[in-house]
Amino acid sequence: MKVVFFEDVEGTANAGEVKDVKNGFARNFLLPRNIAGPTTKDNLQRGLAIAQKEARKQEKLDADARKLVEQLGEAAIEITARVGESGRLFGSVTNRDIAEKLNAQSGLSVDSHIILLPEPIRELGERKVTIRFTRNVHHEISVDVVPDEESKPIVAKLEAERLATEAALAKRKADAEYAAGQKAQEAAEAAELAETN
Repeated sequence: MKVVFFEDVEGTANAGEVKDVKNGFARNFLLPRNIAGPTTKDNLQRGLAIAQKEARKQEKLDADARKLVEQLGEAAIEITARVGESGRLFGSVTNRDIAEKLNAQSGLSVDSHIILLPEPIRELGERKVTIRFTRNVHHEISVDVVPDEESKPIVAKLEAERLATEAALAKRKADAEYAAGQKAQEAAEAAELAETN
């Protein structure tokens, strides 16, 4: 069934759009709640007026969001967290933690719900996080999760172990390359000796 939407329906359509939806969805949900209507001439005009009004509203929201993006600039925040023996964080860093730190640092009021974090951060390191101010305005900030004072010795120990492992692997690789080179040289000498005989 083709309907004209009078309101935004997340994941389906924006206000003013004409879309083909399933009959049951239209009859049982959209039409009784006056979220959408059948595609009559009056409803199409109403939908067009709503779409124009929504477009003006969205332009204003986008302009305000761009001002916030300018104020943030190349924002980078640092969050300290406690680290366990395995190198993973105790707990995790969530979008709420990022919003609190960002608001304290920038003086803005950024809601945690607009910070897009696919899953909580559970490891140390720097990563990019997207803030979705409006459907058209997004901004990336840098979030660096660092160990707290109590965890620094643990992190230093883990880093030393990692470096030792890398050094051992590099030595093993170099030894293998040297052995392969020796075998190739011996094979070349044996072939040369066989040719002379």
